[in-house]
Amino acid sequence: MSPVHRINPVDLSPPTGFSHAVTATGSQLVFLAGQTSLDEDGKIVGDGLPQQFATALTNLLTALRAAGGAPADLARVTVYATDVADYRERSAELGRIWRRLAGRDYPAMAVIGVARLWDEQALVEIDGVAVLP
Repeated sequence: MSPVHRINPVDLSPPTGFSHAVTATGSQLVFLAGQTSLDEDGKIVGDGLPQQFATALTNLLTALRAAGGAPADLARVTVYATDVADYRERSAELGRIWRRLAGRDYPAMAVIGVARLWDEQALVEIDGVAVLP
């Protein structure tokens, strides 16, 4: 069982693709660096936001698994997007990608609009914090 517990008070709007609050009782924190859609050769891949989001999330989950964690252990995730309007427009598709790769255990999340990312071709970057048992 994951040490991460999701809390979604009925007094708040129903969460869609995130949890309002997360508590954690594990013994090890994992701080996950921001991941973009870099491939093994250090090149940005993916022509659009959905493709880049899938690769960035896969990269984040790869780092998490290497640290001994699983998607359900994510307590906090921040998504940095260069075009928030595009992100909102594609939110249903991005949600399907999230569920396919990470399941339905949503962490506390935020999406933040940024002017650009380190790699100029990157449209999205994802970082996070996980708690392991």
